[in-house]
Amino acid sequence: MAIQKHIALLLQLFFVALVFDIANGYPLKLGFYQKTCPRAKAIVKRTTANYIYRAPSLVAALLRMQLHDCFVRGCDGSVLINFTRKNQAEKDGIPNLSLRGFQIIDAAKTVVEAACPGVVSCADILSLVARDAIHQIKGPYWPVPLGRRDGRVSIASESFTLPAPFANITQLKAQFVSKGLILKDLAVLSGGHAIGISHCSTIATRLYNFTGSSKTFDDDYYSVVLKRRGLFQSDAALLNDKTASAYVKLQAKSHGYTFFKDFQASMVKMGQIGVLTGKAGEIRRHCALIN
Repeated sequence: MAIQKHIALLLQLFFVALVFDIANGYPLKLGFYQKTCPRAKAIVKRTTANYIYRAPSLVAALLRMQLHDCFVRGCDGSVLINFTRKNQAEKDGIPNLSLRGFQIIDAAKTVVEAACPGVVSCADILSLVARDAIHQIKGPYWPVPLGRRDGRVSIASESFTLPAPFANITQLKAQFVSKGLILKDLAVLSGGHAIGISHCSTIATRLYNFTGSSKTFDDDYYSVVLKRRGLFQSDAALLNDKTASAYVKLQAKSHGYTFFKDFQASMVKMGQIGVLTGKAGEIRRHCALIN
């Protein structure tokens, strides 16, 4: 069994290392900064750990931030950009007004820039921070292939294309498929709702029967959803599809037997949505500002 798990991990790493972005023709790969900024991952991990130790509730916020970034214009760090007098940015869109944790990305970027100026993208830092934050609270750890470039466009109105907490299963499936994900990814990534705290305006109709945790990452989410006590209407919507419902039941009854492995795979896939590579985009000097 140990040998099989080792082989499976090697195959996963091999696959990830060879991932190509179709639009730009350049690969995301493990070890992308090995020569240009070898300390980058260690810096990001240490910075993330310092913040999460003091404020573990930020883990959910960082996971949500990455999803919101990747589902609008791809994983290009555009959700990090501040508004200007001429433009309302993504983070000013109503679905993003409750995003938190930007200070962690900025802090990591500051230290990375001091070590390797103009080398590591904010999009890559966000992907690393989300992974490291989850792992720090004993959640899964997944390989993060790097090489993303930062986008130069951020438009508030585009945030309304994000999956909504009140969406039905048909809407959710369409949104995930449009990003190259499948129904299983929807069911798996919804498991991230096991952590975090939502604003009452979003969950008013379901708050009365919610039972959950804000500081742990585990499979309890599926047991809660199966009892129809999910936090969001979109959680309950999983039970309205045969495939998604089967996944919820499997994880609930097996105590999340495959959840961590599945979450790892889905996060790797999500992190590749619409990435900019090669000479596309830029490497921002400050994550909140276009160069």
